[in-house]
Amino acid sequence: MSFVASTGSERIVCVMVGLPARGKTYVAQRVCRYLNWLGISTRVFNVGNYRRKNAGAEQSHNFFDPDNEEGNIARQMAAVEALEDMLSWFEKEDGVIAIYDATNSNRARRAMIIEHCEKRGVQTMFIESICYDQDLILSNILEVKLLSPDYTKCEAEKAVEDFKSRIKHYEKAYQTITEPELTFVKLIDVGSQVIINKIQGYLQSRVVYFLMNLHIARRSIFFSRHGESVFNVAGRIGGDTDLSPRGIQYSEALPNLIKKHLGDDELKVWTSTLSRTIQTAQHLPYPKSQWKALDEIEAGICDGLTYEEIAEKYPEEYANRDDDKFNYRYRGGESYRDVVHRLEPVIMELERQHNVLIIGHQAVLRCIYAYFMNMSHDELPYIKIPLHTLIKLTPRAYGCDVEYFKLDIDAVDTHRPKLAKSDEADDITALKSITAPAYPEK
Repeated sequence: MSFVASTGSERIVCVMVGLPARGKTYVAQRVCRYLNWLGISTRVFNVGNYRRKNAGAEQSHNFFDPDNEEGNIARQMAAVEALEDMLSWFEKEDGVIAIYDATNSNRARRAMIIEHCEKRGVQTMFIESICYDQDLILSNILEVKLLSPDYTKCEAEKAVEDFKSRIKHYEKAYQTITEPELTFVKLIDVGSQVIINKIQGYLQSRVVYFLMNLHIARRSIFFSRHGESVFNVAGRIGGDTDLSPRGIQYSEALPNLIKKHLGDDELKVWTSTLSRTIQTAQHLPYPKSQWKALDEIEAGICDGLTYEEIAEKYPEEYANRDDDKFNYRYRGGESYRDVVHRLEPVIMELERQHNVLIIGHQAVLRCIYAYFMNMSHDELPYIKIPLHTLIKLTPRAYGCDVEYFKLDIDAVDTHRPKLAKSDEADDITALKSITAPAYPEK
């Protein structure tokens, strides 16, 4: 069962509140990514995009002066248009959580949002981002705002000065949340302190749980599948087998590869409880932890079989899995959706950590990779995670940078691309006729 199925008709808008360069859009994007990964239909409505569409992107700081009547009218129109689109999205596309991303910096604006939402039966939850750390504010200006469409044709130094002036305009009229009747979360310096008020219900609790684990410190997350295993070579899925000779080579070469791309920084290594990941990590000189939640997807009655054997013994199972790979559950085993749900504690801990290396399995790493790269459930089961390759993710404000480092140690290719409908019957027939071992993935 998906999380959506358990939420009934509950609909919530998370209303961002805060001065510019306080991390609102960063928080909005991260919350959206997390909820969609869980299967909760979520979308961000950024009022700045509406303002740029209607009034143009390259407005000077004076446009945001509260004494500028023309600017006030244009910004109010953008706010209302975004709000109406958001409420329409709930009704026409069965949205569950919307994130209304704007400064929403005074009581009148917040009251207007509540009024519109209550008329349509949508709950409001406010998320205010407050920053006292001046270094953090400057970092937000440099990393986020200088990449904004507002400053694409502006020199960096002039953009910084203009944006600081924009902030001063907002500060003149800013009213922090003091309304005791509101449901709200206050994030101080992006998570160093969290204040909550009148949080209720399952969905609001999920959002708060995520926000309490959020930080923006620079870090790297490394992924590697275990080295090639005996079952990989034999074309069998599941099991708890040892590394092949080439897998052992990879485990011996991995420490130097990590050192090359990490430097002298600290690192934590997480493995599953299965032998092939533990053996792959054995030469790494870093603290190690084993997570049962990182074990490979449970293949049930298909465990230990090749795909030829699955196609012959359980042809309906084979066809059904290709038809909807994310939701298909092995008989007596798991689906990718099941794996996503059991990985949630891992994701929460990853959000709290700095540098981490996860040595895992193909299905599990697909789920975690899809989270960081904001990929859909349809794409997730077909992400290519090759053997003997180190993947480095560097989280940014709007996504992740990704780098691949492949060692020159041969390994079987276990990736199976998504089949077109017309190819499924031919594929089953072809598998039955193969005599050499195939190299299937989970």
